[in-house]
Amino acid sequence: MVEIDQRDLPAHFLLEPLCNKRAPGSGCDAIGGINRILAVLGTSDHCIATHPSDMAVAMRALNATIVTLKADGDRRRISIHDFYRLPGDTPHIETVLERGELITHISLPKPPVGRQAYRKVRDRASYAFALVSVAAVIGLEDGRIASTSLAFGGLGPMPWRDPGVEAVLVGQVPSRDVFAAAADALLAEAKGHGSNDFKIPLARRTLIAVLRDLTGA
Repeated sequence: MVEIDQRDLPAHFLLEPLCNKRAPGSGCDAIGGINRILAVLGTSDHCIATHPSDMAVAMRALNATIVTLKADGDRRRISIHDFYRLPGDTPHIETVLERGELITHISLPKPPVGRQAYRKVRDRASYAFALVSVAAVIGLEDGRIASTSLAFGGLGPMPWRDPGVEAVLVGQVPSRDVFAAAADALLAEAKGHGSNDFKIPLARRTLIAVLRDLTGA
């Protein structure tokens, strides 16, 4: 539960250089600086931090609902798809939580039908944030992809999910060409910042590998 609201922490957050999360309006020295593990999707000119959680990626693929208790005693149910905010020009505001609002628990619907996988690519075997991760559920019917649920870690300022990627896959016979088209859709607006440029081809290879494993194509 803690990881759902885990803060996006660029290296600069804990160091001396400028960081808009730590000091709003100060700038983002990660752009053009130390950014190897930082985001390539959903960034802005004010922030390229990556959401660090593994659990939240899986929760987004499983369509979780976040249940909260507000300061006035009211309860709120928030779809995980609506919970996070893109950095824009206010990267220090990362979620839709209000002041004094507390996450009490996470609710999961019946699991999507299909085979499931979670793959995490990282620099070492343990105690390392994802460079790229993929949480996937793929349902097959009559030799075609009937349903998909895909979420990605290590790429954006939130657990990343793009309905356009899933739309490319649904109804198709699994093949390398179809998987490549899905990867193209995922990364169409990806933007590297020097040291993290490698994440774009790495994300492509990781997604295709997961889809091949789940479909046998």
